[in-house]
Amino acid sequence: MAPTTRTAKVLKFAVVLEWDEEGHGWAVSVPAIDGCFTQGDTVEEALRMAEDAIRLNLEDMAARGEPLPRPDAVRVETVSVPSPQ
Repeated sequence: MAPTTRTAKVLKFAVVLEWDEEGHGWAVSVPAIDGCFTQGDTVEEALRMAEDAIRLNLEDMAARGEPLPRPDAVRVETVSVPSPQ
């Protein structure tokens, strides 16, 4: 009998990146995970840091026996409005 291979379930979370004028970098929040924030100097670095922050938060929640957040609990859309100027 061949050994079975477990594949890891992949969860995709929405992240919000905001330019921080004072810090001159990107602040990142993960709306589906309370208190999950990080930052990076570039978008690429901010996204890598977000992956680490999400993974660590999920591992911590699982270790405490807490239910994991639903990645689809947050939906990001774009709304267009006319400029006042």
